[in-house]
Amino acid sequence: MATKNIEAIINPRTPHFVGDGFRVHNFIPSGNNMGSKRMDPFILLDYNSKFYFPPTDKPRGVSVHPHRGFETVTIAYKGSVSHNDSSGGGGTIAEGDVQWMTAASGILHKEYHAEEFSKTGGDFQMVQLWVNLPTKDKMSTPKYQALSNKDIARHPLDNNGSFMEVIAGTYNSTTGSASTFSPVHVFNAHLKQNGKASLDFPAHYNTALLVIEGQVTVNDKDIIPSDHFGLFKNDGTSFEIEASSDAVVLILSGEPLNEPIVSHGPFVMNSHQEIMQAIDDYNAGKFGHLEE
Repeated sequence: MATKNIEAIINPRTPHFVGDGFRVHNFIPSGNNMGSKRMDPFILLDYNSKFYFPPTDKPRGVSVHPHRGFETVTIAYKGSVSHNDSSGGGGTIAEGDVQWMTAASGILHKEYHAEEFSKTGGDFQMVQLWVNLPTKDKMSTPKYQALSNKDIARHPLDNNGSFMEVIAGTYNSTTGSASTFSPVHVFNAHLKQNGKASLDFPAHYNTALLVIEGQVTVNDKDIIPSDHFGLFKNDGTSFEIEASSDAVVLILSGEPLNEPIVSHGPFVMNSHQEIMQAIDDYNAGKFGHLEE
């Protein structure tokens, strides 16, 4: 098997706030040739690196906003978030949980720090991904998948306690909990010191990793520290990561849709005309209703 090598190690960009509750480093799209197409079908990755929020009586977050044409995937590493949408979905995700929301034809959404977390304050650490939908599915019915950590599939890596958490896709014989519209793999590798994970994806899949905790070495040569993003070349299939200390690593790989991407704020479609239609539909109240 040909080795899949690192193309670039990307430093975290200067953080900015989304609403008043999410202090994020944006990795997709970003510099280093990382436009929306480079990691297709992953078209956005915002990373709230570990950040302390003090106690407050009014939960921080993002008020009501629309989405159309893609899915949002929120992975909680520290802290907890409560959310609601106009299709009736909602709940609270805490450490280790995942919220997989299919906006598709249109949805209104809001997300805030959970009430109890807001009262006590604490470290907050999250990833939000936008996963593009194929053209044929962009106007499908919105849906929501609540993935509790206890229900997310795990694949043991060795006898020292390291394991692969399979959110979506398949790792060896273990299939992830989330259903997807195109072939994507979303894993969290939980590695003890000196723990290793071997991975294999088709060469044409767009593949990357984000080091959430600790530090890892890829293929015995590329060192990727905490809060850094490793983008792989599309030149091979297999690679190995090894943790120099206890580590958590988000691993993404997906088959590119190779379809036009036209985005405007919270709408991601295939043409400018479809974007204008999304704006008209939103203004006409066709995304439903959600209280602020």
